[in-house]
Amino acid sequence: MAGYSPDEKLRLQQLRALRRRWLKDQELSPREPVLPPPKLGPVAAFWERFLQPGGFWRHKTFQVYKASAFTVMYLLIPAWVIHYYVKYHVLKKPYGIVEVKPRIFPGDRILETGEIITPMEEESTGHH
Repeated sequence: MAGYSPDEKLRLQQLRALRRRWLKDQELSPREPVLPPPKLGPVAAFWERFLQPGGFWRHKTFQVYKASAFTVMYLLIPAWVIHYYVKYHVLKKPYGIVEVKPRIFPGDRILETGEIITPMEEESTGHH
């Protein structure tokens, strides 16, 4: 006996057709999968509405960002650089840097109070 019987051939042909139909059914259309919209929490819902293109608050936030970036880049940083340069490289007497105070000797007069510094007492050469 050579080959399949007519019943076996019909059964195999039906199985092949079923397999082809099953594979064809597994392909998704462009509209699938159809899922319900996700439930958003309060924060996620806020950001979803906030980030919609053309929104009023989104536009205002961007304007504030642009103004603050301009202020920092073109006003604050250059002012800081100029202040630093003047403070440490131009002024003869640096602003904010404490210089060594002048020495005070006995008999000198303090300019602010007019007080005269009295001589210090001599230390005794004995034991403490």
